[in-house]
Amino acid sequence: MTGEIITLKVGQCGNQVGREFWSQLAKEHGIGKDGLSLVEESPTIIREDNPLTFFKQNDSNRYTPRALLFDLEPSIINDIRSNFPGFFNDRNVWVSQDNLGAGNTWSTGYDYGTENQDQFINMIDREIDATENFEGFQLIHSVAGGTGSGLGSNLLELLADSYHKKLVTTYSVFPSNESEVVVQPYNTMLTLRRLIEDSDASVVFDNNALSNITARVLRDSNISYAQSNQVISTVMSCITNSVRLPSYMFSSLPSIFSTIVPTPSMHFLVPSFSSFTTDFVPESKNIKRSTAYDVILDLFDHNNSMVTHSSDEPVYIAIYDLLQGYIQQSDITRAILKTQKRVQFAPWSKSSLHVNIGKKSSFNQSPNSDYVSGLMLSNSTAINSLLKKTCHSFDTIYNRGAFLHKFQNGRVFENGWDEFKESREVVQSVIEEYAYAAQDSYVDDILLDDNVLMGNDDASMNIQDDDNII
Repeated sequence: MTGEIITLKVGQCGNQVGREFWSQLAKEHGIGKDGLSLVEESPTIIREDNPLTFFKQNDSNRYTPRALLFDLEPSIINDIRSNFPGFFNDRNVWVSQDNLGAGNTWSTGYDYGTENQDQFINMIDREIDATENFEGFQLIHSVAGGTGSGLGSNLLELLADSYHKKLVTTYSVFPSNESEVVVQPYNTMLTLRRLIEDSDASVVFDNNALSNITARVLRDSNISYAQSNQVISTVMSCITNSVRLPSYMFSSLPSIFSTIVPTPSMHFLVPSFSSFTTDFVPESKNIKRSTAYDVILDLFDHNNSMVTHSSDEPVYIAIYDLLQGYIQQSDITRAILKTQKRVQFAPWSKSSLHVNIGKKSSFNQSPNSDYVSGLMLSNSTAINSLLKKTCHSFDTIYNRGAFLHKFQNGRVFENGWDEFKESREVVQSVIEEYAYAAQDSYVDDILLDDNVLMGNDDASMNIQDDDNII
């Protein structure tokens, strides 16, 4: 049985992305903006979908997201409430009493989390009590501002400490080159440490790539964060597709992520998508009918990646594809064979794809719903471009001591700046591990140590399928 997932939305970015995510899920499960079912509900009617993974259902057939909303100022949450009346549980909404925000400073958001942890635990426990087979958490946030980074980091530590046997997945948005937050390198570095130490899988987006993709999909250079958030929600919808519309493979999030995460620290996943049909992005103009063969190969195009990277030939450690639409089995087989010849895999990793065929929702049909679209989650050395860029930005301002005064009142900095130095070392160790993973000797030194295999000592991380292809 597929278990329930609880979503934590943190800060302005996390709540705005979450709004698009829940809007997409509601459409795919025939649920209105008020939570009422748009289709007939009866004990005699067997649904092909499973909305209860992400929604609670009451006796009046009203669905409520299994979601917790956190922010330090109320504007975004008030906007969500007005656009989704009665949709979210008001008891699952937390806004700081002073409504002042975090001032784009990690330590301010982190300290708010420390001061309110008892309340957060009560909120989370109450939501877990409403599940039957609780599986894990997913957290949506930005790493550059103050709330998504600081409060998000605190919540990640809380989840790791209090619910350490449950899967924690993050959807983390990294800043663009034009970010106006001067302390964003500090915020990002401190958050990265928590992503490394306290999450099991981190799906990464950067705003540079998102802006380019959104402009191309909409054929409009005047794009907004709202449209980029639709792109992120498309990825989240597809990752959870086989959990919400279950089939015989990859019917739980642990079975998906344990396929592509070989060790605890190498869990940064880069998403790619092609093509954006109108059942995901209604304003999409970049629509073409492609075969599964075309889509699988297109997913390796750098233009379809949601993380900008400088590596022309990244070394792939593991790849997971989710395809939807009208699909020919022979096209998948041909694409896998072509990929094995074209793509560079780590010497110790099998040169094969994990391909899952998903389902399109019967409630969210569009004129091109039968068009093939695909998501790729890749675990590769390409992530080092983003990690090294973050380290370079951090080193540039930290070595000059710039803007450190903004953090001096933070509780974790009461005894100096060791937290910065330790975070930098943690991120550097991951960079080195990804580089080392491209070598032949890596498997001898790392993967043969049973203690570092993902899910080795946790029964909840059960891999349901050992099949490497489909």
